[in-house]
Amino acid sequence: MTALGFLYPGHSAEDDYPRMEQLLGSDIRLQVVHTDIGEDAHRVDALLEMGSAARLAAGVEDLRLSGAEAVVWACTSGSFVYGWEGAHDQVRTLATTAGLPASSTSFAFAHAVRELGVKRVAIAATYPDDVAVLFGNFLTDAGLDVLGVRSSGIITAAEVGTWGEAEVLALARAGDHPEAEAVLLPDTALHTASHIPALEKELGKPVLTANQVTVWEALRLTDRRVNAPELGALFTREPIVQA
Repeated sequence: MTALGFLYPGHSAEDDYPRMEQLLGSDIRLQVVHTDIGEDAHRVDALLEMGSAARLAAGVEDLRLSGAEAVVWACTSGSFVYGWEGAHDQVRTLATTAGLPASSTSFAFAHAVRELGVKRVAIAATYPDDVAVLFGNFLTDAGLDVLGVRSSGIITAAEVGTWGEAEVLALARAGDHPEAEAVLLPDTALHTASHIPALEKELGKPVLTANQVTVWEALRLTDRRVNAPELGALFTREPIVQA
């Protein structure tokens, strides 16, 4: 059994995690602990507070008691908002507090793009313009070529969590770029676990979504690879190691 821990802010699309646990089809357990979101706002000051060390530390003990072997801060905006260096500091502090390998969804995107062997990406974000641009800057600092950033102007995670497949597909189409090798949907409040095959079929290229890459990142931290095609191209990379 491989136990993976996730600190998830508030309540929006956390039901993606039991769905993905089912699709992984092996001895992998996804343990989600909810952190206090504070103010639900895709606004820089609110996001900095949401990702503060104190808020993350509050959920760490529950994850340790669950037997988690690694922990990922399952929030994109609450990590990239700190910038490239600040996000590294955030993860280092989390690892020290938890006594476990740690990462965040922002780094998960950077690592997942490299896993796909691509460099040119487009961003289809639910965020307001200023926050979406910060994610583009983060990926540029990671060495990627960001060809386009599409924002949707949504302020709250609660609203994002109400979106269904039609809205997710429309977002991905709007954010695609003809020269992009992959399209990124960076919000863990967005339900995507059931839509990834449809997204990749619609766009004809890999699509990376926040909760999907977050789980993949936790697997990477524990040196696990699982073949799960229903979770997209990211989960079909070689070499495949199954339990």
